[in-house]
Amino acid sequence: MQAIVLLIILIFLNAVFASAEIAVLSMSETKLKKLVGEGDRRALKLNNLIEQPARFLATIQVAITLAGFLQSAFAADTFADPLVTVLLEAGVPVPANVLRSAAIVLITIILSYFTLVFGELVPKRLAMKKTEQMALGMAGLLYFVAKVFAPLVWLLTVSTNLVLRLMGISPEEEEDQVTEEEIRMLLMEGSEQGNIQLEETQMIRNVFEFDDIPVDEICTHRREVVMLYLEDTPEEWEEVIRNHRYTHYPVVGESQDDIVGVLDTKDYFRTDDRSRENIMKRCVEEPYLIPESMKANVLLRQMKEKKVYFAILIDEYGGMSGVITDHDLIEALVGDLNDAEEPERPEDIRKLGEDCWKIQGSASLDEGEETVGVKLPTDTFDTFSGYIWGLAGRVPDDGERFVWETDELEIRVLSVENHVIKEAIVRKK
Repeated sequence: MQAIVLLIILIFLNAVFASAEIAVLSMSETKLKKLVGEGDRRALKLNNLIEQPARFLATIQVAITLAGFLQSAFAADTFADPLVTVLLEAGVPVPANVLRSAAIVLITIILSYFTLVFGELVPKRLAMKKTEQMALGMAGLLYFVAKVFAPLVWLLTVSTNLVLRLMGISPEEEEDQVTEEEIRMLLMEGSEQGNIQLEETQMIRNVFEFDDIPVDEICTHRREVVMLYLEDTPEEWEEVIRNHRYTHYPVVGESQDDIVGVLDTKDYFRTDDRSRENIMKRCVEEPYLIPESMKANVLLRQMKEKKVYFAILIDEYGGMSGVITDHDLIEALVGDLNDAEEPERPEDIRKLGEDCWKIQGSASLDEGEETVGVKLPTDTFDTFSGYIWGLAGRVPDDGERFVWETDELEIRVLSVENHVIKEAIVRKK
């Protein structure tokens, strides 16, 4: 009975150190630092241990290894001979030395089972569930064990470092930091297990992708930009501003590429004098011009530093390719922020029937080719509107409706605004 009690104690010690290893290494550094700052003595001891993770792991390993060695040695010495005696008395026709070897193997297997279940697996699972509680609870014990085993740990550390140097590895070299890919994998796992909400998952993914997005992918493209023309009257300006309700409008001269400034509607509506001269003086700011290839994270940082909220994208030829706001950048991070009253944007391509679709002029020509199943000049045109322009060989007039046929398609243009095809019905022949 005493032998069994001693084995239970050794398995228990194995369990303590195995759970301590998982609990301490899984402990949140932020939480630990907070407790240290609050003067928690247990947290202080724990922090001293993990400041040198290699030494802490060596201490734990020494304790677990010693417990395992003692279990095996004690069990073999205590139970092997009695088991052999029982087998011989039972008339087993096997030499005693062979029986003893078999008995040791059997005892080791049985002991390993109990050690793995009760000394390793169960305690480690508990440590993962109650990380903070167990880590802090065992801080004093671990600190004491670390002091006791310090000479042995020092010897093991020196030996390990020597072997590493012989292998061409520097022991002082910093461990690899957690990579973006590893965080993405943890994020996926947390989402699948329900620990992280879908919205949170998407937001974190957006953060990682933010520095890879060029601003021309999230801007309002040139064809959709509402502008104020110098040649228009103040009354026409006011009508445009009230009808569209944007906060900023590019002011252009002779063409859309001739950017004069940007009108801020907050200043506009605070001004009683709506004469062109006064509006240009008090409400129109210098345009903030950026290359269309600029990354979203760079632009956001610059807009914060310069305290600007509206930027104009310039292509490689010096022409305006679109506009972007701080609102657009934030949406790229957190998702759609459209007001409930804002009309829902129609689908780029909507199936109406067999081999028949309603296609918006702004729809990607690549998507149109894939949907319709007809080869289209995607190398030449980006949008469906540009494709129709190319077919017609001219710029359509506002309000114009017309039909164009190819060998494979019948295209019925429904509306044209600002010389841009807004939508069309496409039938496959």
